[in-house]
Amino acid sequence: MAAKLNRLWRLFATMLGFALFGLGCLLLTLFWFPLVWLCVRGEMQRRLAQSSIRLTFRLFINILRGLGVMDYRFDGLTPGLSGVLVIANHPSLLDYVLLAAHLPECDCIVKEALWHHPFVAAIVRAAGYIPNVAAETLLPRCSERLQRGGVLLIFPEGTRTTPGQPLQLQRGAAHLAVRCNARLQPVRIHCSAPFLTKQHPWFRVPEHKPLFTIAFMPQCQALELVSQEAPPSLAARHLTHYFKRVLSPTPPLWTQDARHLN
Repeated sequence: MAAKLNRLWRLFATMLGFALFGLGCLLLTLFWFPLVWLCVRGEMQRRLAQSSIRLTFRLFINILRGLGVMDYRFDGLTPGLSGVLVIANHPSLLDYVLLAAHLPECDCIVKEALWHHPFVAAIVRAAGYIPNVAAETLLPRCSERLQRGGVLLIFPEGTRTTPGQPLQLQRGAAHLAVRCNARLQPVRIHCSAPFLTKQHPWFRVPEHKPLFTIAFMPQCQALELVSQEAPPSLAARHLTHYFKRVLSPTPPLWTQDARHLN
C-alpha cells in the first residue's frame, strides 16, 4: 500500500511540477525575454538570457527533487568549464534541463524554425543559440563560439535513446568536432529507471523514484583521437565510434590507446 501511495504521489507531483514549469516558461516568454531582447544587446544579452535559463531550470529540477519525483547527482563536473564541445547521450527529456541548469554556459544548436516560432523565438534569440543552417554557415559560428570560451552542447543521437537498445548516433556531432578540432567533454547520463523517454510519457512514472547520474568523463582533443592523414569523412566515422563507446552504458576503457580508433 505504501509503495502504491508513493507512486500516486509521484504521479501527482510530476504533473504539478510540469504545470509549474509550463507556467514559468510562459511568463518568461511573454514578459522577461522580450524585455531582455529589447533592452540589452550584444554579449550582455546572451549572458543574461542564459543565466535566466540556468536559474529557471535549476529551480525546476530542485522542485522535482523536493517533491520526490526524481533525484540526481553530478560526478566529475569541475567549475570554470569553457571552450568545450559537450557530447552527451540522451536517455530522458530532462537531460538538457539537468545540464543547462549546472553548466556555466550552455550554447545549443537549435532548429532554424525556432528562430521564427511565436513562443520560443525570443528565448533562442536572446540566449544566442545557434540555428541549424547550412554547414558552411554553421561550422564557423560553432568554431567562433568555442574559441570565445563558450560551452556548446550536442546530443549525437539527435533524439532520445530507446531503452534497452544500443545507441544510434548520427555523424553530425563528429563532423563538427573534427572540422573545429574541438576540445571534447563527454558526458554519460544514466537514469536508474526509464523516465520521460520517448516510450514513457510523463504519466508513466516508474515503480521507484529514478536517480539521474551525470558523469563528466575526461576531456580530449578531437584530432588526437583520429589519424591526422584521414580525410574528414573517415575521421568523423571513427570519432562517431568513439562517441558510441564512451557514451554507452558499459563503462569505456579510457586507458585504451587512441590509435585503436583508426
